[in-house]
Amino acid sequence: MLEILTRGFRDVRQYLQGVRTLNEENLSEALAMIRVSLLEADVEFQVTRSFLEKVKEQALGEIVHVSVKFKERKLKVSPGDHFIKLCHDELVRLMGPEDASLDLRRKPVSAIMMVGLQGSGKTTTAAKLARFLQKKGNRPMLVAADVYRPAAVDQIRKLGADLNVPVYSDGGARPPEICSKAMQIASDANCDVVIFDTAGRLTIDEPLMEEIHQIEELAHPDNVLLVCDAMIGQESVNIAKAFNERIRLTGFILTKLDGDARGGAAISIKEATGVPIKFVGMGEGMDRLEEFRPDGLASRILGFGDVVGLVKDFEEVLDEKKAEEDAMRMLRGEFGFGDFLEQIRAIKKMGPLQDLIEKLPFFPGGLPSSAKVDDYELVRIESIINSMTPAERKHPDIINQSRIARVARGSGREEREVKDLLTKFRDMRDLMSAMGGGKIRGRWKGMKGLRKMFGGGFSGMGSEEPAISPNNPFGLPEIKKGNVVSKKALEKQRKKSKQAKQARKKARKK
Repeated sequence: MLEILTRGFRDVRQYLQGVRTLNEENLSEALAMIRVSLLEADVEFQVTRSFLEKVKEQALGEIVHVSVKFKERKLKVSPGDHFIKLCHDELVRLMGPEDASLDLRRKPVSAIMMVGLQGSGKTTTAAKLARFLQKKGNRPMLVAADVYRPAAVDQIRKLGADLNVPVYSDGGARPPEICSKAMQIASDANCDVVIFDTAGRLTIDEPLMEEIHQIEELAHPDNVLLVCDAMIGQESVNIAKAFNERIRLTGFILTKLDGDARGGAAISIKEATGVPIKFVGMGEGMDRLEEFRPDGLASRILGFGDVVGLVKDFEEVLDEKKAEEDAMRMLRGEFGFGDFLEQIRAIKKMGPLQDLIEKLPFFPGGLPSSAKVDDYELVRIESIINSMTPAERKHPDIINQSRIARVARGSGREEREVKDLLTKFRDMRDLMSAMGGGKIRGRWKGMKGLRKMFGGGFSGMGSEEPAISPNNPFGLPEIKKGNVVSKKALEKQRKKSKQAKQARKKARKK
């Protein structure tokens, strides 16, 4: 996703490394590199020129050597860092402000009209929006107002059935009449939002615009959202301009952004029209509609990940209480393959692994070209676990050679793959159990080295950092209050961990 832009800004960061001041020469070279990257990404020419002029105006002639004292440490900001910060702020300005709000104040029913060309993903996005509103506590109804495309009504009925969302259709009426009637029908059905899935065309034409105008006059939609395909780049901007000149658009939804290597539409569309991007489609699943965050996308373009977006993804699929219980079972050595399977399924709901990894801030230049992210690996692991009996999932230590052979046959995998999964799972479980039981005296030196590798410590813990020891391998601050209670809880946890380990040894002997 957005590989062209990310690569361009990465090259600029590398070029500015070691530069002490931003002058006309090095700034012109950096801006030229960004200009090529933006145009290759299909950003509109006028938007590209405006972006470069504003960044140059703010950066030219600045001598940046800022020292900030924080927690007895001096932090230095290089001219290159400052230049990238200027680019980040300008990208956020171009795409922002963040505004995913919908006007749903009208009672008893508010209306959202989806418009766009054929092939942009309008019908699927209407269903995704219904799912989004469901999770917010609304009661949406889908309206099949596309009576021209073959199977369009059948498609939205199927999507509505999958989401348990009512769908209204009337094959004998015209779209403006369908939308007008839907308002009263939705009110009678106790729905508070209707979503009109209107017809699209291969090109913008007068009959299409006239029909949309008639729907506006009869149904008075509170929100008019244009669905644009992000993968067609600058053409999306041209389509947006044409629609915005003829009807009152309140927002955009960019689809297929997860498959867009360029990102030109996301950068250009708001600046070119003045209409905000409300949502982005990031996958095929019904839950893969995200509120648009300019800051998050700008950070990903610059190669800094999107931690806030990643946390939101986790919050969507994980139960906080269940996750806490799983963590405690891991520390006691009681974590089984059944729990592991639940976590795999939760990760799969969050979308492609490539997208999740790119949201992490550990790859400032993007993933290496040699790195391969295989989503099918989760499918292989899931198939192996599904071939285990409930007893084997709960007590993996009972899986001997004959059971390995049976699991391999049942999952269609090789015995070697089953053995590898068992080995990795046991290593992970034993490590977590050792951490929970306090038996990590032989490991704490390695953890000290790992801590040094990440810069010698954690910022924000004060000038005197807690010492690393076998009983405090991470150098965490000492708890000043409640230590007695904490020690009792720890001793109890260690006892349970010891009992669980003895039970596993007995199971192996059997």
